[in-house]
Amino acid sequence: MRPVELDPALKRELAAIKSAEIVVGIPSYNNSKTIGHVIRAVMAGLKKYFPDRKAVVANSDGGSKDGTRETVMQAAVDEQTLLLARHPVHPVHRISTPYHGLPGKGSALRTIFQIASDLDAKACAVVDSDLRSITPEWIELLVGPVLEQNFDYVAPYYLRHKFDGTITNNIVYPLTRALYGRAIRQPIGGDFGFSTRLARCYLGKDVWESDVARFGIDIWMTSVALAEGYRVCQSYLGAKIHDPKDPGADLSEMLVQVVGSVFELMERYDAVWTGDVAVETVPMFGFPFYATTDPMQPNLDRMKRAVEIGLRDLAPLYEQVMGEAGVWSRLRARASAGGITAELDEELWSEIVYAFALACHRRQLPRTHLLKSLTPLYLGRVAHVVSRYMESAAEDVEQCWEKLCSSFARLKPDFVKRWGATGRKGGSQ
Repeated sequence: MRPVELDPALKRELAAIKSAEIVVGIPSYNNSKTIGHVIRAVMAGLKKYFPDRKAVVANSDGGSKDGTRETVMQAAVDEQTLLLARHPVHPVHRISTPYHGLPGKGSALRTIFQIASDLDAKACAVVDSDLRSITPEWIELLVGPVLEQNFDYVAPYYLRHKFDGTITNNIVYPLTRALYGRAIRQPIGGDFGFSTRLARCYLGKDVWESDVARFGIDIWMTSVALAEGYRVCQSYLGAKIHDPKDPGADLSEMLVQVVGSVFELMERYDAVWTGDVAVETVPMFGFPFYATTDPMQPNLDRMKRAVEIGLRDLAPLYEQVMGEAGVWSRLRARASAGGITAELDEELWSEIVYAFALACHRRQLPRTHLLKSLTPLYLGRVAHVVSRYMESAAEDVEQCWEKLCSSFARLKPDFVKRWGATGRKGGSQ
């Protein structure tokens, strides 16, 4: 494992602290308006739920110009308002340091992993710096399973609007679940707990000069934990409040980044997921509940126009990618009948995603071009879900995702055969 280049001032701080049982990391970049609340919630959680544990809060900053690091060091929590059962034995140390390496969340997390390793922490957590809904209980739910139950990875389980997180719901969750046999509901959630054993595994991977350091870090962490046999669980954190994104907006860059990372990880771990994968229940901590979330009005017309233009302009590419399994002929038939967005059901969508994964594996086309061409079809699938469930409760939409997971699992054996039976056919990434 090659050590991370740490700032000299940080090295001196770590040497003075010597060791800690808990490290909570907060990556940031120009988050002065929100990070103070996050710091206060984290410190309150540590003082309330882990008063006997020596803890460090580590802010890994990407060069903020708005006073983010100063806010981190100045934020304070009033212990008298916490109703503490026991007075904390140790003060909570705070660190704010610039990270080195490629700009992006991955490089920020790498520094946090190194801090946890250097302090030989027993349990760690990372939370986003722009959270408005974080509470002290999040720290108990992210750290507790590692510290008290010996889990290595704690994935978040959020309460979200029924049409929020469409890339997760339509691609990343069902595909990851089918590949590795674990129902991690938010595999690209930004808040998680982990053991230092797993942090050292992450540090030892040769990915930190790649796109993982800029984007794709969340699904990479989840996939490594699943594929390499670490103990995983989930914790229910309630609502995650952030600026909602219209599913009909241009998400092509995010789609390329996230789905590209998933497909790349499929290559790296194909010896795992193409074998006999045992389906196991993922333990859940916390108390799940349903509640009203902020309203969202997806732009259906924009999505329908996008898929119509895509089917017209990208027809030769789609035939190349999906023609072999007959998926393209069914898409054309439904499009000519005028019902493509209404007919992108679970089975057809699963086949489309698998066809693109296989085309990426074969390198049939330049990777970025291939992934961008998935965007119109993805918007068609989202339009299908929005149209069908516009008046439905969130619980009903969740059943839609479970049906989609079943479809991915049912079609996986045939996909595995095709994956293993074909070599890569030209092209470049």
